[in-house]
Amino acid sequence: MAYRGCLVCTGNICRSPMAESVFRARIVEAGLDGVVEADSAGTDGRHAGDGADPRAVAVLEENGYAADHTARRFDPSWFARLDPVVALDASHPRTLRCLAPTQRDADKVRLLRSYDPGAGDDLDVPDPYYGETDGFYACLEMVEAAGTGLLSSIREQTEGQAA
Repeated sequence: MAYRGCLVCTGNICRSPMAESVFRARIVEAGLDGVVEADSAGTDGRHAGDGADPRAVAVLEENGYAADHTARRFDPSWFARLDPVVALDASHPRTLRCLAPTQRDADKVRLLRSYDPGAGDDLDVPDPYYGETDGFYACLEMVEAAGTGLLSSIREQTEGQAA
């Protein structure tokens, strides 16, 4: 059984697809494909079925990441099959914990930047949607920094599992 993580933002067209793409690349680089799976979703369904924001796609592709994505809304029934549910800003854990069917499920929710020791007290990945392209570059930088710690945490939890 694979270890599954879901990265969650609001609309699932900017931050969480960027985080998903980066994290999937890290999983492959670490030789954990088949052991660890990653996907993403939004707390809000208004963009469900849409592709990722073109600015997010451009920044991902420019930096060597895959950018194929279709937005979807987080479904509370997914908690049962997910290990971490990784939120991109402080508003998301509150929403996700309210959706969690059990306390055990609510305890799976964590902020992405909590995996980045250099993040300090500011654990939000700001939403670049309403800004310029530089916000997408900043988002990518934060996601990449946190991805190393997230991968380390998952390695510890999946140690001994083979693909």
